[in-house]
Amino acid sequence: MSKNITIRDLFEKKETEFLLETVSGEEGLNKKITVSDANRMGLVLTGFFDYFPYQRIQILGLGETTYLKSHPVKNDVLEKIFSYDLPAIFITRNLDIPSDFLRLSKKHKIPIIKTSLETGRFTTELTLFLEDMLAPSVVKHGVLVNVSGMGVLIFGHSSIGKSECALELIKSGHILVADDVVEIKRRPGEVLIGFGEELIRHHMEIRGVGIIDIRNLFGIFSVMDFTKIDLVVQLEHWKGEKEYDRLGLDDVTTEILGVKIPTVTIPVKPGRNLSSIVEIAAMNQRLKMRGYHAAQDLNRRLIEMMKEKNNEQAQK
Repeated sequence: MSKNITIRDLFEKKETEFLLETVSGEEGLNKKITVSDANRMGLVLTGFFDYFPYQRIQILGLGETTYLKSHPVKNDVLEKIFSYDLPAIFITRNLDIPSDFLRLSKKHKIPIIKTSLETGRFTTELTLFLEDMLAPSVVKHGVLVNVSGMGVLIFGHSSIGKSECALELIKSGHILVADDVVEIKRRPGEVLIGFGEELIRHHMEIRGVGIIDIRNLFGIFSVMDFTKIDLVVQLEHWKGEKEYDRLGLDDVTTEILGVKIPTVTIPVKPGRNLSSIVEIAAMNQRLKMRGYHAAQDLNRRLIEMMKEKNNEQAQK
């Protein structure tokens, strides 16, 4: 699910530094923002409405305000602009605002907001912030570690050893992102980014020991705030009757937020070094991402060898 965010949140979120000042239309500050893109109003000011993305935040920059000084907008065009349910109009560089805009802003309760930021910088920072806030997200129970640059999300039943496996990986020089509660966001390009909750970030629960602070125990380089998710590892108790994949020819995936992530299932039983297996799984996935699939390559060479032998026998 994606988060609700309003125009008012742009003033109140601690992550924002947009240097904003409401000029008119304060009643509309609770309007919801539904898309991350912004729209510069140049075309619509000329009366071109064939494509008017009114759902976006509207921006008047130096180009638009300079145009308005020499080409006043016709009343019917301006009335039509404000007849749409605009989230807000932002004026960059603290530029002057035409009086007709202020009048219609109050009438239709559409906020007009100033910022001292330059148009390009404001648009870029606003879009990045909104993309993050509006990104589809989900919370999963698991452990997220970064293994040699690969984000590995470890799932499994409670008490199966997810945290203990992650702790061994950290002792081997790998990095903790989140333990127990993993927030996942989908970014453009079918990319999943995993985070830890801020309150418990960099902490782990180890049964019999309690809560430990990984950053203080192992140093600042043992933790990171987020990572791209490249591999899912599913831990499960060893089932003697189950036939586990021994070749790895078929690529299995887990779907999260509509994105398919490569997945390996690792059976757990006494004597297996889970952290080493997870480490190898991550390294093997890195090779696959670079175009080398060990199992498929071996299978191909075996088939070629069998064909050669069959040809030799046929010629005898």
